[in-house]
Amino acid sequence: MPSLSARRPFAAFGIAVLALLLYAAPVGAAVKVERVTSPGGIEAWLVQDPSNPIIALEMSFLGGAALDPSDKLGLAEMVSGLLDEGAGDLDSQAFQKKLEDLSIGLSFGAGYDGFTGSLKTLTRHRDTAFDLLGMALTAPRFDAEPVERIRAQMLTIIARNEKNPHRIAGRNWWKTMFPGHPYGRPRDGTRESIANITSADLKAFAATRLAKSNMFVAVVGDITPAQLAPLLDRTFGALPKDPQLADVSRAEPALTGEISVIRRPMPQSVVIFGQNGVRRDDPDWYAAFLMNYVLGGGGFTSRLTEEVREKRGLAYTVSSWLNPMEYAAVMGGRVGTENTRVGKSIKLIRAEWARMRNEGISEQELADAKRYVTGSFPLRLDSTDSIARILVAVQRHKLGIDYLDKRNDYINAVTRADVQRVAQRLLTPDKLTFVVVGEPANLVAPAKKDEG
Repeated sequence: MPSLSARRPFAAFGIAVLALLLYAAPVGAAVKVERVTSPGGIEAWLVQDPSNPIIALEMSFLGGAALDPSDKLGLAEMVSGLLDEGAGDLDSQAFQKKLEDLSIGLSFGAGYDGFTGSLKTLTRHRDTAFDLLGMALTAPRFDAEPVERIRAQMLTIIARNEKNPHRIAGRNWWKTMFPGHPYGRPRDGTRESIANITSADLKAFAATRLAKSNMFVAVVGDITPAQLAPLLDRTFGALPKDPQLADVSRAEPALTGEISVIRRPMPQSVVIFGQNGVRRDDPDWYAAFLMNYVLGGGGFTSRLTEEVREKRGLAYTVSSWLNPMEYAAVMGGRVGTENTRVGKSIKLIRAEWARMRNEGISEQELADAKRYVTGSFPLRLDSTDSIARILVAVQRHKLGIDYLDKRNDYINAVTRADVQRVAQRLLTPDKLTFVVVGEPANLVAPAKKDEG
């Protein structure tokens, strides 16, 4: 589910400010990353860009929705929607008015493995913006009115997702792959669990899960190390040193190779499929990344698109991806097709999985993949906030402060033999597990009840 911060327009930045932000870092420009440590020992990675009067900050805390108690699923998501709904001596209206009046963008989000925050501000409002962020993190109010309003919004989203075939397919696929594990639970909660969440739960989350030792911060824009260092203490200094996080066990996907069908009266079916994947710290990550690009991650240039859509017209969309999570790794994909074509599409996906495993990729496919993956990377560094988000991810995965300089070298070092070895190690076409939502015809598969 998208972060609840998307529940209202990003009005804090006007069109002019957004235009500046989009061009804050020229495509292809060298990105110099500096490590800044505050007097109190708080670290952030900084990319200075004085060309526009804008500052973007991204942060991430280890520990997200996977740590929510089983009877209070959706707790992390609910907190993400409430941290900017009043803090300190400012109630919801006063806090939001201050953001609006000063064109400050502030939002939070929750994933299975982390809790994130984003701040965007004009340089002249820098101190106030950082103060508001600090208040939101260390002194959130969780007043009754915004709590009940956000609760109602979450229940509305849950009701809408219960009718969304993509959401139904995804939810049931994760449940199938991770039975009894937090990854198999709905991240955004259930009607019952959302009703169980109290203000005390919200306050406990903020007080125990957000801490300095599980926090990663990146800042990009019109600010110097000397200016940033004291702001880090001023903003984050009141956070506890260490979080109190529940233990979550590592998990392997439950690969059954089955096709489960959830019947819905629709002319088209939505299909989610997948198997185990590869962790981000695995030495084979880059080979697996290129393998997946050729198989299904490369859009219209991928084998799945070519074989399933272009040559045979079996599907409208088909793709695959790698998802390296904190406690497990999966390789998944999706296909959308007419009910009469589901069986043929699934058969062909398995065949392409097997072809990649048995034959690997050609030298031309490898060269093309490298050219795109390395050539497109600078496009991801075209704005202050996108650079900051990437730097936070680099910190979380412990890739090193020089990763942006070395990343393309890692890609270019992959050989065809590496991809072949990884394909044989990773791909298991007979264990690909499918969940189908729709009314597929001529498909022999046990019907599965959508259990929510």
